[in-house]
Amino acid sequence: MSDEKQHNMVRKYRRWHELSQAELAEKVGVSRQTIANIERGNYSPSVHLALSICKELKHSVEEVFGDEQEGA
Repeated sequence: MSDEKQHNMVRKYRRWHELSQAELAEKVGVSRQTIANIERGNYSPSVHLALSICKELKHSVEEVFGDEQEGA
């Protein structure tokens, strides 16, 4: 298992929608700490949780969790 952190855009899109970590967490059924860990790249969400987050943020999985190096 790699120690490399997973980068994502959860924080950016959460802030864009003016949601707190606690508000997003409540909407997707997890703790605020889980959202914080996802944003920091310390936790990789399950497919179900990733899809729930993307639905709430109104962005695709590729936009939120895609490899930022793709297309570069």
